[in-house]
Amino acid sequence: MLRTALPVLLLALALPAHSTAEPMPQPAFGPELEGFDYPFPVQRFTFPSQRQALQMAYLDVPAGTPNGRTAVLLHGKNFCAATWESQIRALNAAGYRVIAPDQIGFCKSSKPAAYQFSFRQLAENTHALLDKLGVERPILVGHSTGGMLAAHYALLYPKAVEQLVLVNPVGLEDWSAKGLPPISLAQWYQRELKTSAESIRAYETATYYAGRWEPRYEPWVTMLAGLNNGPGKEAVAWDSALVYDMIVTEPVVYRFPQIAVPTLLLIGQKDNTAIGKDLAPAELRPKLGNYPELGNEAAKAIPGARLVEFPELGHAPQMSDPEGFNRALIEGVAAR
Repeated sequence: MLRTALPVLLLALALPAHSTAEPMPQPAFGPELEGFDYPFPVQRFTFPSQRQALQMAYLDVPAGTPNGRTAVLLHGKNFCAATWESQIRALNAAGYRVIAPDQIGFCKSSKPAAYQFSFRQLAENTHALLDKLGVERPILVGHSTGGMLAAHYALLYPKAVEQLVLVNPVGLEDWSAKGLPPISLAQWYQRELKTSAESIRAYETATYYAGRWEPRYEPWVTMLAGLNNGPGKEAVAWDSALVYDMIVTEPVVYRFPQIAVPTLLLIGQKDNTAIGKDLAPAELRPKLGNYPELGNEAAKAIPGARLVEFPELGHAPQMSDPEGFNRALIEGVAAR
């Protein structure tokens, strides 16, 4: 699957728990994930934005037997286009062309030193890519932060979206309004500089996978840890800080009633994600990220939205149970 990541994973699994071997070195990849292979050919879209030339990496995978429809997959904050591998293969098999970009500031795309990150800007970037590829009305699938982006995209370009699919999106609540204290860019930056494989694995186990870790998730830890430990780690951490600030300060929940696109919500019920929760007062933390409640509220707020719940899954249902998730996704987008 991922040639660079798997040797590291297999060696780690081979070591017994009581091994006295030297600690394994942390992976290190370039600022655009150089050294980490994706499961499909990576293409690049160069375009001007905010007085600079930027490069957006993306996957464009055609179906063997096309059905004439295109799905655009928008990754989350700690994810990349490659993490959609299972969904790309399933959608391809069902006849869909699939496009999966890495947003600016993420993964294999540019890490600008000065950039005003906003969901509107990321939506405009994505729209420019799709215009270049001749895609007019895709099915837009957004996970986590990508769900916030997909919602903004549907609000900006309602006639350019066939269907909207939101997978455990963040932004279903306004954390600041609920009591999250102001978090400065300097705080976000210092926090991101401390990212390690261990911290990533611990967070993902608790939040993405509902407390159940499996070795098949390890390549994605290697991907993130290597990006945050490579020669461009300061640029990666800075853009990450800017993105976290964007997520917290641009809540989309208030605009859900304005979404005029057929919408499907796919929600893992054991998700407890809330950006900055660890920086919130202790008494507030248990009240944030209640996805069973938030998913139902979103389904009521978005006109005509349909809700599919995954009772035993967390923030990343597409990775915890790819077969079940893919079945629900393909059935959901077929029922237009």
